[in-house]
Amino acid sequence: MEVKDILLRLRTQKHLSQSELAEQVHVTRQAVSRWETGETTPNPDTLKLLSLLFDVSINTLLGSPRKLICQCCGMPLDDSSVSHEPDGAINEEYCRWCYVDGKFIYANLTELTDFLVGHMANENWPEDEVRVFLNDQLPKLAHWRHAP
Repeated sequence: MEVKDILLRLRTQKHLSQSELAEQVHVTRQAVSRWETGETTPNPDTLKLLSLLFDVSINTLLGSPRKLICQCCGMPLDDSSVSHEPDGAINEEYCRWCYVDGKFIYANLTELTDFLVGHMANENWPEDEVRVFLNDQLPKLAHWRHAP
């Protein structure tokens, strides 16, 4: 789906006119019209405002051009699982279970690994194999890459 279609859909779902949306994100009605015809796209600052207003990630506004994963636990992210900053802004880097109100839940990699092993292990994937997998993959994520 293209940016123009996404913006039109989100605006109409919120029952906003182009003028009402323009007022809320501090642009002209003509700017909104140009977005919805595909003539232009919102600038980065406006994308942040639209993200807050519609409670979707900027990635979603741009048509999901990249696959998002939590940079703490590796879980795939969508608008229902991304975390939020204390001011309500969406944080596309972490899931809502690893990062809450500006704070990380897991103090260290061992704590996260123990939690994940307990939830991922099953008869087809024993705990020791899950632990080996996680010990290989988690340190590659941005949050843990430079952790002691």
